[in-house]
Amino acid sequence: MRVRHRPRHRLTAGITTLLLPLATLVALGGSAEAAPERAADAARTAQSAPKAAAGATATYEKTQDWGSGFGAKWTIKNTGTTALSSWTVEWEYPSGTKVTSAWDATVTNSGTKWTAKNLSWNGSLAPGASISFGFNGSGSGSPSNCSLNGESCDGGGQPGDSAPSAPGTPTASDITDTSVKLSWKAATDDKGIKNYDVLRDGSKVATVTGTSYADSGLTKGTDYSYSVQARDTADQTGPVSDSVKVRTTGGDGPGPDPTAKVNLGYFTNWGVYGRNYHVKNLVTSGSAEKITHINYAFGNVQGGKCTIGDGYADYEKAYTADQSVDGVADTWDQPLRGNFNQLRKLKAKYPHIKVLYSFGGWTWSGGFGDAMKNPAAFADSCYKLVEDPRWADVFDGIDLDWEYPNACGLTCDTSGPAVMKTMAQAFRNKFGANNLVTAAITADGSDGGKIDAADYGGASQYLDWYNVMTYDFFGGWDAKGPTAPHSPLTDYPGIPKAGFNSAAAINKLKAKGVPAKKLLLGIGFYGRGWTGVTQKEPGGTATGAAPGTYEAGIEDYKVLKNSCPSNGTVAGTAYAHCGTNWWSYDTPATIRSKMTWAKDQGLGGAFFWEFSGDTANGELVTAIRDGLK
Repeated sequence: MRVRHRPRHRLTAGITTLLLPLATLVALGGSAEAAPERAADAARTAQSAPKAAAGATATYEKTQDWGSGFGAKWTIKNTGTTALSSWTVEWEYPSGTKVTSAWDATVTNSGTKWTAKNLSWNGSLAPGASISFGFNGSGSGSPSNCSLNGESCDGGGQPGDSAPSAPGTPTASDITDTSVKLSWKAATDDKGIKNYDVLRDGSKVATVTGTSYADSGLTKGTDYSYSVQARDTADQTGPVSDSVKVRTTGGDGPGPDPTAKVNLGYFTNWGVYGRNYHVKNLVTSGSAEKITHINYAFGNVQGGKCTIGDGYADYEKAYTADQSVDGVADTWDQPLRGNFNQLRKLKAKYPHIKVLYSFGGWTWSGGFGDAMKNPAAFADSCYKLVEDPRWADVFDGIDLDWEYPNACGLTCDTSGPAVMKTMAQAFRNKFGANNLVTAAITADGSDGGKIDAADYGGASQYLDWYNVMTYDFFGGWDAKGPTAPHSPLTDYPGIPKAGFNSAAAINKLKAKGVPAKKLLLGIGFYGRGWTGVTQKEPGGTATGAAPGTYEAGIEDYKVLKNSCPSNGTVAGTAYAHCGTNWWSYDTPATIRSKMTWAKDQGLGGAFFWEFSGDTANGELVTAIRDGLK
């Protein structure tokens, strides 16, 4: 049976995000109407904040460092015997260090002193309970003079206890294809050092009591960055050390040159039917020489296993000479035909391209939850299919497109927050260091949304990168609108749902410990639209989804650029009002701007859904390539 898949995901409504003073911070969302109520909550909290009991602590952790900025979090723990009804954490940053965005707390400052207060829903802490709030910042990110409800953050009763100093910059030795030994000079602290966290590419990989660590399971010919952070006997963490860069020995890994940005496109197996889009179109459009990777979509997930999605399109369809990548027709008795054979020919012509077999997608994600009842068996089935001797040379790895772990898409999953990390680890163990293992993931950056539902930070250590689906935030499924861009880069006044933009998603993933270089920004090669709209600007009402070639509410860029040219931009993407139809989509200009933003954020590159929406000369692929240079 041929299955038509929706282009990607739809997001559900988020819950309240944090109000940050606009004079100081970049707010992540929240309506203007809600501001007075939140301000009143904050004021009541400040008036009623009790003193910290002698065991209540606030510990600091820098979760990521990307040079010009950092991600960090405070964790408040009630280790006393009575409940806390609210909390206030105060600390100082050196001049030049500041918080730029935050979540799960109201954060303000006066000069170099910073104050974080609980929100109305997370102030109460029973004995033994803990709560964390996170933020991004610029500068060194090294706090001092911390107090919790007016007393010491380490529970000792006196504010101002010193956090540990930064350890010495690690030195690397005994570097092999898959391992490295690290050592560093000890940190100092007034209460003594308890242990050290070892960070690889900004994510914690180990906690040790000594001043050395041997890291293993690495990929040959790959660049890594290591730093360390000390923790004292009061569980206060100090600043992260300077980092050392390490390149493992051996040949190039399966990915692109480490200095290059990823430019990945999805190729759909069903596109060979009504869309009449084939692998050869990547050549004739000029796209093949500009991309780095292809995700072949989709394989299915059924009965706890990876299965073929469309056998005819995948490996049976016979191509004539004029349809074939190399101009050679398929024969009736050759062992492999279809898209797989055409991809093999494409790789022979363009050896820099890596191809991943993508499983799941919007329509076929329902099988993941059942498959994860036995992660090792699931990974083994996928490995056997991807590495089938008939096409093993075609694929360089696997992409897992589960929409969504421990959350709802077309179907709902209740496997628990650890399921993403468990799956990633099982697939890395099976596929090994010489295959790419990636995942397409939600971009729901709302508080308590889909990113918060699963351990994406923990899973990232096993994955080469995430394809963050930063599109389909808004669309014609909300038949009456309000009209809004389906792929906003940033927040904007009047956005229908807080946290539904690319920047919010990327910032949240960074804060959860995902290295920036493991995040790819998503671009849609299509538009989303409504009809019955009289207002040109976003925020108008509608009567339903606009008509589309294949489905109401969606249309390819190659059609919209002529049928409804853009006449405005909002939040980094374009929109167009033509007659009573209202569309939003990315153009070459907005894509180049988004790529500049991606580079400024230190992201690993970009990906797009999907090739057939582009023009015959690949102008959107070109815009991504040019923008990432």
